[in-house]
Amino acid sequence: MRNLKIRNPFNANVYHEETVTSTMDVSRVIAEAGEQHGTVITADFQEAGRGRIRDRAWQMEKKMSLAFTILLRYPRVQEIPPAITLRTGLAVSLAIEDFAPSLHGSVMVKWPNDIVIYSKKISGILCEADDGNVHIGIGINIAQREFPAHLREKATSIALATGMEITQDARFLLLEKILERLYCELETGENENWKFRMEQRLYKKDERVIFMEGAANSGKKVEGRINGIGPNGELLITPDGEKEPRSFITGELIFF
Repeated sequence: MRNLKIRNPFNANVYHEETVTSTMDVSRVIAEAGEQHGTVITADFQEAGRGRIRDRAWQMEKKMSLAFTILLRYPRVQEIPPAITLRTGLAVSLAIEDFAPSLHGSVMVKWPNDIVIYSKKISGILCEADDGNVHIGIGINIAQREFPAHLREKATSIALATGMEITQDARFLLLEKILERLYCELETGENENWKFRMEQRLYKKDERVIFMEGAANSGKKVEGRINGIGPNGELLITPDGEKEPRSFITGELIFF
């Protein structure tokens, strides 16, 4: 592993590999080796990157995406910040706008773990915890100009969304900006109003949606209007015909 010389406000190493199975796998290895809170592993290519739903792999083009995992260590599970996936999504969305100011106000968070621009996915986030260790895996489409046919209507990149010409090394400039935003969101206590700010960029807020509750393909369909986010990151939906919102902790949004 190569140690990248980029700024990390967590004051920990940022490692880089050319090819890995997934950065999440490597994060678990370096956690066992004793690497500290805030250590990052990034890679040019993942052979087996995955998403929140196990049979949906995260597909990436070598050196065209930013793929990394950050290791966060907490003394106890109870000390892991609430809604850490959504708060990471908030940090990533803000960092993308820092990186590409022309996108200001267009980068939204789709509950529970996707970032979208103009209704197309640009980033996915996967958080996994073991005891007090949290591994936050993030993949962002940066410089891609083409996607496979089955993804063209669903995915985009910063290059496509902005028309920018983006170099391979720009991945690491975006990584710096994400780490700065993530540190501010999770470590400084300066952004305790995360829920309010999150709801300002919650995709499809105040719109009607179809929500599939629970595990993928559960068949438990709820139709209603998205109200916002609960204190622990749960999604609040008022089902059709009801007056009060219900909270959901797992599931998938499907739009009308």
